[in-house]
Amino acid sequence: MRDFTRLRKKWVGQLTSEKNRIQKVLESSNVKLGSVLSDLFGVSGKDILARLLEKGYVDKDELDQCLRGRLKKKKQAVYDSLLGTLTEHELCLLRLLWKHVEELEQLIEEVDQHIDRLLEPYREEVDLLMTMPGIKKQTAAVIIAEMGTDMSVFETPERAASWTGLSPGNHESAGKRKSTRTTKGNPHLRSALCEAAWSAARSKTHPLSRKFWSLAARCGKKKALIAIARRMLVIIFCMISRKEPFRQPQLI
Repeated sequence: MRDFTRLRKKWVGQLTSEKNRIQKVLESSNVKLGSVLSDLFGVSGKDILARLLEKGYVDKDELDQCLRGRLKKKKQAVYDSLLGTLTEHELCLLRLLWKHVEELEQLIEEVDQHIDRLLEPYREEVDLLMTMPGIKKQTAAVIIAEMGTDMSVFETPERAASWTGLSPGNHESAGKRKSTRTTKGNPHLRSALCEAAWSAARSKTHPLSRKFWSLAARCGKKKALIAIARRMLVIIFCMISRKEPFRQPQLI
């Protein structure tokens, strides 16, 4: 499962890079579709791109068939954003990038199926982890793949945080503290927890969110994110050890 979750992370990174390249080529051709659509690669965005790459332009009648939901009210703005000029070279480049995007999406879907099968013996732990704000199934899979479900190997939450690389450093000389840079640890688990911490921080009502913005005002967002990720790891350690779901803390 560790191999599959790490492979998925690498392919998701490649997928994001390819999508950024597509958007860059469109922008250079004065096709400002990304400035109108919140998600260029959503259902409506994909339909528009498919028709755009097929002929190099999109008619208003075709645009009606592509737009869904609230985007129909933005039909004129979407149409205006498509008035750029795509050369044959740019169309060829976009088609190749689009083909690679579709291949990566298919591969990621296959990897997800393998991960789901491997997660079956850990269904209880997955359900427990998903009760925590910011943690979805894929993040839970990374946590289980990297840490396992036997927390006794770490003995304490502090040792688990140190192993992950979320503990502050302790660099002192002549009684002066020079650096608090975090220790080296497991980069895969650390990045997954930082993503989960950022997701929890965007919830305006959650205590972890309030703590994040309180810390961010004093020491900056990056340090605050590490602090929240460490706090989440300690909570995860207790949840798995005690087999208990997440409970809203009274005071943080």
